[in-house]
Amino acid sequence: MLENKNILIGITGAIAAYKICELVRMFKRENANVKIVLTPNAREFVSELTLETLSQNPVYTEQFKTTDKKPEHICLCDWADLFIIAPASANTISKIANGICDNLLTSLVCAYKKQILIAPSMNTGMWENKFVCENIKKLKSNNYEIIEPDDGYLACGTNGKGRLAGLEKIFNAAKKTLGKSEFLKGQKILITAGGTKENIDPVRYIGNYSSGKMGIALADKANEAGAKVTLISTVNLKRNYEIINVKTAKEMRESVIENSKSADLIIMAAAVADYRPIEVCEKKIKKENCDELVIKLVKNPDILAELGTIKTPEQKIVGFCAESNDLIANAESKIKRKNCDFIVANDISRSDIGFGSDLNEVIVIDKNLNATKIEKNTKENIAEQIYKIIFKRKIKNEKSYRGYRNNRTLRTAADR
Repeated sequence: MLENKNILIGITGAIAAYKICELVRMFKRENANVKIVLTPNAREFVSELTLETLSQNPVYTEQFKTTDKKPEHICLCDWADLFIIAPASANTISKIANGICDNLLTSLVCAYKKQILIAPSMNTGMWENKFVCENIKKLKSNNYEIIEPDDGYLACGTNGKGRLAGLEKIFNAAKKTLGKSEFLKGQKILITAGGTKENIDPVRYIGNYSSGKMGIALADKANEAGAKVTLISTVNLKRNYEIINVKTAKEMRESVIENSKSADLIIMAAAVADYRPIEVCEKKIKKENCDELVIKLVKNPDILAELGTIKTPEQKIVGFCAESNDLIANAESKIKRKNCDFIVANDISRSDIGFGSDLNEVIVIDKNLNATKIEKNTKENIAEQIYKIIFKRKIKNEKSYRGYRNNRTLRTAADR
């Protein structure tokens, strides 16, 4: 898995810097290529000569000291398959989260386009500092993987959270990241996420309980697997793929139709409002003026049905079916009426999955009414298994629903 992979390790000014010598050896034993960049403060904690000897490569500290035509922060970004920052100090984490590029390491982070793993190490008080916590949140929301520190005895003489995570944990995280299959490479995937909001007046709207987590998980997994992703979302977030923010069903329809022409796969995971007010009040409706409020509604456009009429033979369309009763029957009806290739059905009557939850359990039905149940799991893992069903790859813990129309019984199916 690691043989001939190019690993770039960034070391910052934290006492745990000395531990990275052993991490370098771990990668070298797996025949990976390792290069190391130090911040100015890191040079106070670990020897460049030691790291050069272990990595069998020069150690990089200066931004513009280069022998070819590119500055170091471009050369090393082009070279590296994976970028690990360990230990990551509170200072460097805060710089990265705010786009500050005042040394070689922070400039590398700003220019690097692949996965970055960050293993923080600091005093407990610094780890719990509200500004550091906010910066960690910003990094997580932008696809940085944070390998959280351990609890234990710290160099400052106290016990608490802040110790650099175990080297084995960092090493395994790197292997997991590099071992991910890009089985969706070359696919252009359009995904919708979140619940639409239909204005009543400037402060009120008709909406639903959708958090957008399932659609976002699908977008993250597709991007991770090498697809070119466009996410049309009612949830504001930052990712390293294209995101189009919308609010209403009409806005979502316009964006979906415009972007659907070039998509190979369209996944309609958003909870689109079925109705909207016929009239939207320009000013806030005052409760003092009326004891009863009647709002007349009109149907919103059915985006999924429209896609089913304009899809090309090469395109696949996946709909979602959130039901509180008759899940299978409603899903079967929907896939036929709307000319979908797949329907992902989930039971919203359950409090342990679905809206707002990080967990889900779904049944994926294809246009021939073959159904596969994906047992309760995180939405990220559910997303990965949905793609494997769509693209006919093996999945674990799969259940076949053959014969479910007659007796609703399940049997375990062999891996595809």
